[in-house]
Amino acid sequence: MSRIVIVGGSYGIGLEIVKQLSSEENEVIVLSRTKEFLSPLKNVQHYYYDANDSTTLPVIDGAIDGFVYCPGSINLKPFTRYTAADFSTDLNINAISAALVMQKLVPNLKESVQASVVFFSTIAVQAGMPFHASIAMAKGAVEGLTKSLAAEYAPKIRVNCVAPSITETPLSEKLINTNEKKEVVGNRHPLKRIGTTQDIANTVSFLLSNKSSWITGQIFHVDGGLSTLKQ
Repeated sequence: MSRIVIVGGSYGIGLEIVKQLSSEENEVIVLSRTKEFLSPLKNVQHYYYDANDSTTLPVIDGAIDGFVYCPGSINLKPFTRYTAADFSTDLNINAISAALVMQKLVPNLKESVQASVVFFSTIAVQAGMPFHASIAMAKGAVEGLTKSLAAEYAPKIRVNCVAPSITETPLSEKLINTNEKKEVVGNRHPLKRIGTTQDIANTVSFLLSNKSSWITGQIFHVDGGLSTLKQ
């Protein structure tokens, strides 16, 4: 049984990660603004936290075996239409907030025999996609943070990152809100479908477990083959 902190575990991928981990009898601590869908779950504690305001981060005592940072954004538009506020908002929610929470939890993570941290990036960092400049820039920072922290805290803390393609979540709903859109977007992938929250949560659960104990500093592209395959 492990003790795991998940920031942003109330919806989408984060909620699926919470469900998987709690069902395996892990103690899961969720930090988020809402808890509507967490109430039926066992082994789950909830604390209010707004990723846009680091001052709301609660104090957590004791050893932590895993930490997952889920909050993100999808802010797609032509490059010349981005404002300074757009860039700042995306960078803050995706990278700066992740770094600030990690700073606070390092002492807890060091109390574990070997802790595991998982951040989130996007396929757009490696693949290069139009209208993704702001989010790709922010998530590029997350990938750099991942590798730097993995080097700094090895062997005590493992740090990895998952970079999905589009996944069916509330965050992506406006992009795939009809069956026709889902089919078109899915067919762009070699595996001919969009991702599910289970696809991504399965990878995160693996990276948090001892089955991945010899893996750190890696970016895992869970993207239906889109980032590396051409057909």
